[in-house]
Amino acid sequence: MDYQLDTDQTGKPYLKIKLTDFALISHALLNKGTAFPFEERKAFGLIGLLPPSETNLAIQRARSFETFKSKTSDIEKYIYLRDLQDSNETLFYSLMQEHITELMPIIYTPIVGLGCQRYSHIYRRPRGVFISYPDRDHIEKILSNPRFDEVQVIVVSDGERILGLGDQGAGGMGIPIGKLALYTACAGIPPTATLPILLDTGTNHPELQKDPLYIGWQHERIRGQEYTAFLDTFVTAIKNRFPNALLQWEDFAQENANSLLERYRDQLCTFNDDIQGTAAVAAGALFSAIHVIDGRLRDQRIAVLGAGSAGCGISQLIMQAMIEDGLPPQEAKSRFFLIDRFGVLFDDMPNLSHFQRPFAQSKGTISTWQYDHDNALSLKEVVKNFHPTVLIGVSGQPRAFTEEIVREMANYIKQPVIFPLSNPTSHSEADPADLMNWTHGKAIIGTGSPFADIIKEGKSWRVDQTNNCYIFPGMGLGLVAVKSRRVTEKMFMVAAKALADCSPAKIDPKANLLPPLTEIRHVSLQVAIAVAQEAIKEGLADFTDYTDLEAHIRKIMWVPEYLPYKKW
Repeated sequence: MDYQLDTDQTGKPYLKIKLTDFALISHALLNKGTAFPFEERKAFGLIGLLPPSETNLAIQRARSFETFKSKTSDIEKYIYLRDLQDSNETLFYSLMQEHITELMPIIYTPIVGLGCQRYSHIYRRPRGVFISYPDRDHIEKILSNPRFDEVQVIVVSDGERILGLGDQGAGGMGIPIGKLALYTACAGIPPTATLPILLDTGTNHPELQKDPLYIGWQHERIRGQEYTAFLDTFVTAIKNRFPNALLQWEDFAQENANSLLERYRDQLCTFNDDIQGTAAVAAGALFSAIHVIDGRLRDQRIAVLGAGSAGCGISQLIMQAMIEDGLPPQEAKSRFFLIDRFGVLFDDMPNLSHFQRPFAQSKGTISTWQYDHDNALSLKEVVKNFHPTVLIGVSGQPRAFTEEIVREMANYIKQPVIFPLSNPTSHSEADPADLMNWTHGKAIIGTGSPFADIIKEGKSWRVDQTNNCYIFPGMGLGLVAVKSRRVTEKMFMVAAKALADCSPAKIDPKANLLPPLTEIRHVSLQVAIAVAQEAIKEGLADFTDYTDLEAHIRKIMWVPEYLPYKKW
């Protein structure tokens, strides 16, 4: 260990440091750059290695933000921020907190997708762990490094389904890195407690396979029993090395995402953010929209374009909330129509996935509909006959919510709730400005990607981005705070309700559905408290002192600030 936290006689914290000169300023978490005071420069052999002017974190933030703004393209901004994270993590996270609205779209969606596409060409320094299939017999040794002793939160991907961009192979590492940056920035998980992992099982992307600069294993993706055995070996190693850690699955292909979650959810503390986190933030936004439309959740009719794991996950959580609101299960099911590439899901369709079956309707439910019987039932026909009050898109199909469909919906609904949630921005089902125009300003909108402000009732209006960062950082914080042994579906329900409780629309129906990103730490704290309480209620927590749960959680939230250093 190169450093250790301690307190002086007055109780103020400081760090005991073993490193000196270049080794110290090359350590991303310990580097203070020009903010090293003279006495520390002298003690640690830094005089002459740094410019003579002593600054502070505020000045460094100002300089860094000026540099960030000077970059002429989003990919240059992404590269700059990644370099800053790898050289001075305290400054990086301080900058994130100060300018989270501007930096979030670069660190996370949509620009992280471009970062993944260009990863092999912009690669600078190692971060995280790459575990490739050829190294499958060395996983435990790879994870045994003492640098990982403090790890509490792990995000893992195999890079096969990055956002809506498909197979990015080893470049998918950008997602675990970006997600964990948000765990720290939004919820205060210490950087030392995070570990991004990329499981390199090959790539089927033809451009990557022939790219001489590609950093991954240039091999066709392994499938079947080989893949399953590899994942089993990985999870076993994780359980042995990090028995109390949270493992988050991210951007796995649909055919693997659900099966991996089902296979391992009862073995360790784990969840899939694409399925469960997306469901919770969408549900939280819908719960908030109920405040605006002055109705009840149980009365809504919901059409979902995209019947994959995300669409079904969202529907499952909302349907459960309807049942909790007093609706019989069969009636709750009747309020959902899910549409995939073959049209509406019906129970006589072959090859339905197990997670699709709860939402497959019988043909009898459409006996009175008017539609072309020679073709599959499309979203257009659903809107025309079902008259949904809520329209959700997780299809990855750009502009799938057409003017005709949206205007048809608005003909029957006073305030249509429309959530085009697909990422990145180029894959969104609709542009918020168009939705406002087509509904004459009546639509209640939530998007998956960030969009510029729109005009509503003659005024500039912030578009609500139903960003998973409203859920997963707080979820992780609550789980690790009480050392929960498992993650349950009920935890995502309470997380969604905690988010809705933070909604500005709860106080003012004319306000936004979601708080601004500047309030994200407060939101994460509320989500963490709700999740921690649920873990305790379900008997899954190993934490024993529940006298002041909020104070306990606040205490473990890391704040990016420089501490004094003393030689060790």
